[in-house]
Amino acid sequence: MSKRAIIIGAGPAGLTAAYELITKTDIKPVIIEMSGDVGGISKTVNYKGNRIDLGGHRFFSKSDLVMKWWQEILPLQGADSKDEILREIRYHKRSSSVKLSPGGPDPEKTDRVMLIRNRLSRIFFLRKFFDYPVTLNGKTINNLGFVRIVKIGLTYLRIKLFPVRNIKSLEDFFISRFGKELYKTFFKDYTEKVWGVSCSEIPADWGKQRVKELSVTRALLHAFKSIFKKERSIGQKKTDTSLIEQFLYPKYGPGQMWQTVTEIITEKGGIIIMNCEVTGFRHTDRLISEISYLDHSTGISNSLSGDYFFSSMPVKDLINAMGENVPPRVKEISNGLQYRDFITVGLLLDKLRIKNETRIPTLNKLVPDNWIYIQERDVKVGRLQIFNNWSPYMVSDIDKVWIGLEYFCNEGDHLWEMKDDEFIEFAVDELHSIDIIDKEDVIDSTIIRMPKTYPAYFGTYSQFNIIREFTDSFENLFLMGRNGMHKYNNQDHSMLTAIAAVSNIILKKISKENIWDINTEEEYHEEK
Repeated sequence: MSKRAIIIGAGPAGLTAAYELITKTDIKPVIIEMSGDVGGISKTVNYKGNRIDLGGHRFFSKSDLVMKWWQEILPLQGADSKDEILREIRYHKRSSSVKLSPGGPDPEKTDRVMLIRNRLSRIFFLRKFFDYPVTLNGKTINNLGFVRIVKIGLTYLRIKLFPVRNIKSLEDFFISRFGKELYKTFFKDYTEKVWGVSCSEIPADWGKQRVKELSVTRALLHAFKSIFKKERSIGQKKTDTSLIEQFLYPKYGPGQMWQTVTEIITEKGGIIIMNCEVTGFRHTDRLISEISYLDHSTGISNSLSGDYFFSSMPVKDLINAMGENVPPRVKEISNGLQYRDFITVGLLLDKLRIKNETRIPTLNKLVPDNWIYIQERDVKVGRLQIFNNWSPYMVSDIDKVWIGLEYFCNEGDHLWEMKDDEFIEFAVDELHSIDIIDKEDVIDSTIIRMPKTYPAYFGTYSQFNIIREFTDSFENLFLMGRNGMHKYNNQDHSMLTAIAAVSNIILKKISKENIWDINTEEEYHEEK
């Protein structure tokens, strides 16, 4: 009789675990998903034919395993593709040096395809554009002004001569990398907008994990090398994540990847139960034997037994669902974990007010950015996505502009509690006030709220090791993914935690250290 794996959550981690199990073992996966969608925060929302990518998901990884995994699900567009004709030529003129897959699919003839995209993200500050990462070029100097540039140079030189010895907070970390003036100019306000607290209150762990090896020196060196680079490749393994120039992207957004994976899983006999919330666990002798869940569509509670249990549900919810046998200290730390929530406002426009001042050709002078970091201090919007530039197929009418305004908030605060129409009006007013759009050009709009999008590195996070020791003590329980591990993982990191967990089962490996090691080192653990 085959064994059963209960997987909580149908995001990238949960679906990857199910795919790995059903293609490499005889263990049958059963996924319990609380919402009515698959993909988690990597889903794509379809609003009247206009698609929204929540948060922006570049399909790029330093892991060859993940890059190959993605392309097995959605093949890379072919070298003979006609994508520069019809839609694509109206938005981007790809570099002729990009190597495509010989004989690969043509995105005009099939939906199951990965596009190659050029990456451009910039900072909008002082009503001007700055390169991201910030590059010391003529435009940057002109935008900032001589006095501020001198301050940036002097404070950066000072930090190189007299390094910060005791790095405790994220503020210390940024200053140690970039100097005080550059930190105050480009990092402080945006980071505090994202997290809602001062950088001095956030542990340095966040910077060490997210920024890692990026520095002023490495950014300048990358810019210098790019001048002489004759050929670009999607396999930018030695490139810092913040500096990548190209990435893969499903024709219809990230959700297409996970919808396709879902189809494969169900075709092979896997089960996905939607709109159900896990409410309890039965466990004895450090083994989980059964979960209880509430079906929100019927209001009926059910139970399901299994041999292995994979959890990508928020750690706080997991611990609370494990009942009275959880040590009080573990429960106390779990309840002290904090999250940052997320709101996206989708706007359909006739045009943007800001024009394309780059040399990258676009339709109607549309700016070529995938997303723009809004550094302006007089608005709350944190980032602006231009979905046309992720994939032209994300937009139902290619003569319109489809954008997403991203707001960071806490569930229950003023922004979160605003009525939909009020919030949309507020968002439109903000973009109008900083000269990015005209109100009169707005054709349609929608709003999406996503709770627990970002696990926070403050609150009781510094004591998370106590929770980890408790959950790791259950031999058949595997925590994975962003919320499942309370770890700010990217999509590929979440996938790798699932792949590592399944590998441990296959190899009968007891230690879960390799799962937790993912996204803690400068190189992914499987490359060491």
